[in-house]
Amino acid sequence: MPAGFPDFRLGSVLATSFTATLTERRGDAVERIPTPQRLIDWLAVNGLAVDTCTTAQLELARELRESMHAAVTAAAIGDALPAPAVRVINDRSIQGRAAAVLTPEGTRQWRLGAASFVEDALGVIAADAISIIAGERDGKLALCASPTCRAAFFDTSQSRTRKWCDMNTCGNRQKKARFHANQRKNSRSAE
Repeated sequence: MPAGFPDFRLGSVLATSFTATLTERRGDAVERIPTPQRLIDWLAVNGLAVDTCTTAQLELARELRESMHAAVTAAAIGDALPAPAVRVINDRSIQGRAAAVLTPEGTRQWRLGAASFVEDALGVIAADAISIIAGERDGKLALCASPTCRAAFFDTSQSRTRKWCDMNTCGNRQKKARFHANQRKNSRSAE
């Protein structure tokens, strides 16, 4: 990854990994795709390599990301899906021309249109969001318990009680804060 940019937060679910390209939404927000090249990088890391990306396509991607975040958040807390967000997700899904193909290793891979357009990759991401929001996959939508993060994630743990979008970031930060608070409390009571 080029220096100067924050690392990507990658997960096993394409849609929620994409919404995680903007993190700490309720704190000091961290934009992880600030340039068209960074969107190209993110798509490549997620098996959706594209040739080029314009500023306008980056804006389409961000609009999709925010619409997905709004819809996934609503679904996670049991609210009605916001109609404008649903419209954007559906529009991006329809506009993509990607196809699922089977690799010789028996895994699914996405083949984008001949020119590998950003819109095709966004269509794949939108379709993934649709399958999660529609409840077609085994798991549960949830929101990160971190008060500054509140990222949406897809919980596939056996008990479906995961609290953090990522144990190595938000979960670790919260556990460290709790540990330090207990240390301070214990040192005050020892005085």
